[in-house]
Amino acid sequence: MSALEPIAMNLRAVTATLFAFVLLLPPPAEAATPITHVAIYRGPAGCDDCSENVAKALHRLNPNYHIDFVGADESIDITPQTLARYDLYVQPGGGQDIPAALRSLGDARSEAIRNYVAHGGRYLGLCMGAYLADDNNLGLIPQDLDGEVGRPGFEVPGIADAAVQVTWAGKPDHVFFQDGPYFPKGSYKTIATYRNGDVAAARYTYEKGVVVLSGPHPEASREWFENAEIPVSKMPEGDLFGSLVRSF
Repeated sequence: MSALEPIAMNLRAVTATLFAFVLLLPPPAEAATPITHVAIYRGPAGCDDCSENVAKALHRLNPNYHIDFVGADESIDITPQTLARYDLYVQPGGGQDIPAALRSLGDARSEAIRNYVAHGGRYLGLCMGAYLADDNNLGLIPQDLDGEVGRPGFEVPGIADAAVQVTWAGKPDHVFFQDGPYFPKGSYKTIATYRNGDVAAARYTYEKGVVVLSGPHPEASREWFENAEIPVSKMPEGDLFGSLVRSF
């Protein structure tokens, strides 16, 4: 035996051990498919201009997004077959009557949305869209959501439109608020918090899919601020909506 043979044997043993260890490691997570096709709900469960405003905000992020409005009165309804075409489903803001919004969706559409997310789809819920995702409604998260108004330390006393202070993706900013929810402690990734520390936006998982919810309206346009007579200086300085979409 030459002097080099023990070294070679040791190298082979080390290589075999490392190979066996690699085999025991879990496979790397597959990269999420890019968002190219987006379905935005439009109908009685949403407010006037809310769906269109989301579409404009998405196109500001990426003018190449292919966006369709979906709903009972649209040319594309919400069914398992139609939702399968999309990389992202958006449930925009709405009014104050959450049970009425859920009834207007109907059982079949609600089930189609659940199945879409369960099989790997993405759900973005904004304000009313976040309330609708909770355990009492679409059942995409294991929590019941309540409004942030009236919570200890929250800066807005009523449901009037306002700009509120948030910490979003680690940076202080302002965002349009319209009686949105907060997210109680649970299994999710925090995206943003209100000034009082309550969670304002969060990323959940539902079976194979992802659910991103925001209590405030980071998609709100300049027109929303002007119509609510909120100084445009209170508009977000950062790309809050882009941060929300990229969190998928």
